[in-house]
Amino acid sequence: MNRREILSQYSKEELIDLLEIYAKNFLALDGTWFQSVEAREGMDAAMFHDAEAWRRYTASEARRAKAFLGLGAHPGLEGLAKALPLRLCANAHPEVDLRWEGGSLIFTVTRCRVQEARARKGMPWHPCKPVGLIEYGGFARAIDDRIECECLSCYPDVADPDCGCRWRFTLREDVNDEA
Repeated sequence: MNRREILSQYSKEELIDLLEIYAKNFLALDGTWFQSVEAREGMDAAMFHDAEAWRRYTASEARRAKAFLGLGAHPGLEGLAKALPLRLCANAHPEVDLRWEGGSLIFTVTRCRVQEARARKGMPWHPCKPVGLIEYGGFARAIDDRIECECLSCYPDVADPDCGCRWRFTLREDVNDEA
């Protein structure tokens, strides 16, 4: 039996539940290797390897989402708005929000599974911002190289304690739109 035959046995609701399980498993794997390096080599080493892993993974994830959605070379913020909710991590967090604010797209992880897990284990907060800039910025640029990413709130620079993190995406105006 191939993968499609196996998955076709499940209802749409079951497949959505399975996607959430896969997303949580992915985030658990990411956290497990991170905590292993953190415990043995320290936070700086763990952050270095985390940044390198996300730099590579994020571009690949974005290219696959872009192909799945049939987005062109420069789909702009509208294309990013379609792709962000399809990210595996977006489906792992209990709550996320995507909204337009003026000409910008704002993506918020309202409740962060990573920080909640670390809090339950009595661990210090994960300093997400440096890797988040790589992760969210790299994903956005892989969708459309004209998109810029700005961190509005993310540990350790928390501007809004009511969310896990918040990112603003804007389209650079100074770039030639041809292609």
